Amino acid sequence: MKLPIRVLALSLLLAGTAHAAPGDADAAKALLKAGVGFDTVKGRGKVPAYAAFLKDALVKGGFDAAAIAIEPVGEMANLHLVWKGSGKRPPIAIAGHMDVVEADPKDWVRDPFKAVEEDGYVFGRGAGDNKFDVTMVVSTLIALKSQGFKPARDIHLFLSGDEETEGVTAALQAKQAKAAGVEFLLNCDAGGGALGPDGMPLGYALSAAEKTYADYQITVTNPGGHSSRPVDENAIVRLAAATARIGAWRFTPQINEITRGELTAMGQRSGGALGAAMLAFVANPADAAAIATLRADPGAIGLIGTTCVPTLVTGGHAPNALPQKAVLTVNCRIFPGVATEAVRAELERVVADPLVKVTTGQEWVSTPASPLRADVVAAVTKAVTAARPGVKVTPAMDAGASDSVYYRALGIPSYGTSGLFMKESDVFIHGLNERIPVAAIAPALVHWHTLLTELAK
Repeated sequence: MKLPIRVLALSLLLAGTAHAAPGDADAAKALLKAGVGFDTVKGRGKVPAYAAFLKDALVKGGFDAAAIAIEPVGEMANLHLVWKGSGKRPPIAIAGHMDVVEADPKDWVRDPFKAVEEDGYVFGRGAGDNKFDVTMVVSTLIALKSQGFKPARDIHLFLSGDEETEGVTAALQAKQAKAAGVEFLLNCDAGGGALGPDGMPLGYALSAAEKTYADYQITVTNPGGHSSRPVDENAIVRLAAATARIGAWRFTPQINEITRGELTAMGQRSGGALGAAMLAFVANPADAAAIATLRADPGAIGLIGTTCVPTLVTGGHAPNALPQKAVLTVNCRIFPGVATEAVRAELERVVADPLVKVTTGQEWVSTPASPLRADVVAAVTKAVTAARPGVKVTPAMDAGASDSVYYRALGIPSYGTSGLFMKESDVFIHGLNERIPVAAIAPALVHWHTLLTELAK
């Protein structure tokens, strides 16, 4: 039966409300490309300008300028938006970062700080990390505001300015989130989906834990002397022996709720010897054969425990002198819940040489995994399937580090919920010719729109 025009119009309006317009993909792409043009690298002082650009977009999108604060932190800055809700539910927060890593134009095919759209991609430093999801979140908030959405809880948007370096800005924002009573955090700089070589989605990772970053210095000192008068004791030789012992060492395998789910999903999806090893490890974390197979794979070894690897070495002061000092830097990614001091002590035992000093250098806060909240898992699942029907959501642990660590350290559960799906062959984050597929924009807007409406309604 043909519907009367009024009834048809009303049904279309209601359908539009139920499947709320997720924001305009072309407008989001333009916002992303403009954002890439801000070279927000440490030392260039451009983060405040990018923050002002985003604030201007939010104000033009309907937000009160007084609700958006830009706080200078040295040459960097933080952006903090508070969208006041009805107060029926506790506040939530979204986090991302505005800074990017360095990029030398001489090494790139295109100017890294001028977004170029070519062959279905947007190229530019930060196009993926983290300006893609920052843009999608800002675009979604603007869309929700224009649609008259009334959140049942306060929504805080925290954009930090030095995630790629010191992390000072995020630590400040985490304290603000704690003071505001934020119940949990959605981090747009973690999690996300994988596409196969054919472009079909393989799965989605909901990040609920991350390994602790820590650098350790292994140091040998010696009086030195003239190279024409060699002695048995040599700082570089002693350090080399310690380096070999550390390089051969493997930490005891570990598993938790997050990695159990992640390895199960990966094992079922991967198949073959690696997939079988993942499933065997889940069944028995002491399975020696499974451990050996997983340790041999760069993508799996970080999932089953702490890893430490020598990354930098310096030694000596002249080619014709015995070395007075030799130093090795060991970078560790520590399993959640393990203290950095415990790892330092283990490295000291491995070195087993009283003349070799093992000290802690740079370290991030060590935090436990976040609980898999039913409401967050359900909302993320709905968001992922709305954008990519049939895709399975799996809990995951990040081997890298993000701003989430500062929130977890204060007892705020944090979840990586990026809306970006990519092929492995397209991932150039922190590398040359960073890019994102234009086709990823529209589904990411659906993802964020669904996620925020589900958690803030």
